[in-house]
Amino acid sequence: MPNKPSTSQSASQSAGQNFESDDLSVKVSELLVATADQSDEALDQSIREVLALLRERMAMDVVFVSEFVEGQRAFRQVAQAPGVKLLTEGHSDPLEASWCQRVVDGRLPQFMADARQHPAAALLLKDLSHPIGTHISTPVVLSSGEVFGTLCCFSFQPNGQSSIEDLSRLKMTARLAAHRLEQRRQVRPAPTEVPTWTLKPK
Repeated sequence: MPNKPSTSQSASQSAGQNFESDDLSVKVSELLVATADQSDEALDQSIREVLALLRERMAMDVVFVSEFVEGQRAFRQVAQAPGVKLLTEGHSDPLEASWCQRVVDGRLPQFMADARQHPAAALLLKDLSHPIGTHISTPVVLSSGEVFGTLCCFSFQPNGQSSIEDLSRLKMTARLAAHRLEQRRQVRPAPTEVPTWTLKPK
């Protein structure tokens, strides 16, 4: 990963203050609740728009969807603040070493207003090349109980406007995304090697 990035927190907060929480939920639902015959490209674009919307409205610096594949965490879709180039779509890293895995198995909470104040997270921050202030993450779980990956967002500095309601919004988005991903699986079964139903970077 690159060196410590510059934060766009102030600009993001200004944008995030001018919305109603219900408006965000409605917009996310409109983008993700679509007909079953929606094309892969249309679905990918819908999720891109959702991530960009979440990043702006929740005043975060990075929002991403990850997929857990053969012991790796792969970044399938990423939205980042202007000027931030921290994550790359398609990049992967060891799952066990990730914050995503720790959230899924309960070693880290899904909502941390200030990750520096959580003992386990504070230890992990020492090994990162970038800061994490507010960190919110939730599993993307398919109806079978399979964990597809996570929907995660974070800011470089603690975000004073974040609340537990943001986690609720993230969970709602993850449920809708899981439903759409399952529809894609039903339309086009995954091969045994590389699952082509997953979100692909452009």
